[in-house]
Amino acid sequence: MRLLKEFSASAVIAGFVAVLVGFTSSAVIVFQAAQTLHASAAEIASWMCALGVGMGLTSIVLSMRFRVPVLTAWSTPGAAMLITSAAGVSMGEAVGAFLVSAALITLSGFSGWFERMIGRIPISIASGMLAGVLLRFGLDAFAAMRSQFALVFPMFCAYLICRRLLPRYAIVVTLLLGIVLAATQGLLRVDDVRLELATPVFTVPEFSWQALVGVALPLYVVTMASQNVPGVAVIRASGYQVPISPLIGWTGAANLLLAPFGGFALNLAAITAAICMGREAHEDPARRYVAAMAAGAFYLLIGLFGATVGSLFLAFPKELILAIAGLALLGTIGSGLAAALGNESEREPALLTFLVTASGIALAGIGSAFWGLLVGVSALAILRTRPPARP
Repeated sequence: MRLLKEFSASAVIAGFVAVLVGFTSSAVIVFQAAQTLHASAAEIASWMCALGVGMGLTSIVLSMRFRVPVLTAWSTPGAAMLITSAAGVSMGEAVGAFLVSAALITLSGFSGWFERMIGRIPISIASGMLAGVLLRFGLDAFAAMRSQFALVFPMFCAYLICRRLLPRYAIVVTLLLGIVLAATQGLLRVDDVRLELATPVFTVPEFSWQALVGVALPLYVVTMASQNVPGVAVIRASGYQVPISPLIGWTGAANLLLAPFGGFALNLAAITAAICMGREAHEDPARRYVAAMAAGAFYLLIGLFGATVGSLFLAFPKELILAIAGLALLGTIGSGLAAALGNESEREPALLTFLVTASGIALAGIGSAFWGLLVGVSALAILRTRPPARP
């Protein structure tokens, strides 16, 4: 079987790191969003179950189908939007809004209009946005030394040594060393780890104009602009050619099935996908899809075991997560910058895209990746426009 032949430990570790980074960096926001809707403990567990199963199955199936590392994620900006916009909305109305948003995402994907729009974005602009999105992770890896120098600095040294001697396993060794150091320094919070399976809780959807205008439409716009656009940019900036329409369409379809159980929004991943698409996953780009499939398997575990796996991931110290994420993304950041600035005629618009995206600015609830892309494309159009010839 081809998958067994192309299996590698480095790909599995890259998948684990991607899930670790994705879960620990934004799970709290999802919990807060559920609590805004007055979700019970069982309903919160159901949300994690639906999201984990949805991300797991879509990542595994789409990566296997196209032999490209396709990683999906929940919409973190969407969850953040729910915290502020869903106040006063019942759980049934929220689920109805989730269904409407998922239907719009499905239509946007299978109709092909989203792919036609995204295909007009130059690779230099997409790469500038990718580098801008990932920059803070590279900076955070070294900022973590301020609070946990004894943990992060040895990890950094181990990474450099392994990049010289064992490049394929640099992240593997660095992660294992970080876990050992965290354990010896008493930084692992294993007391909160407990064995518990999640049970799906079905919520009957209700539909109201308040939820449609205040939740469904903003959730759709934020997910497409702040998540799917960067997700496509990561795929293309990493050199992979894959039809985008079915990727968007099938994530929307999965979202439709899982919305009544708490799957509020699924989309293409960007930051965590970059980990699976980098050289740390495998030296051969054609074998990196295994990393996304491994990440999908870990997401399935999160979905099935809910609070157990969640508490296990949350047991790691924050500095360890920041360090391993930043080091795993160094190669992708460098490649993004090289692609962004390589074409001299597009260098300035790409640089503007990078700077705006890296600034973290958010307007109208939409993240900096979208605005960086908009500024870059606008600058490129303006600079390429020839002034009218003088008579």
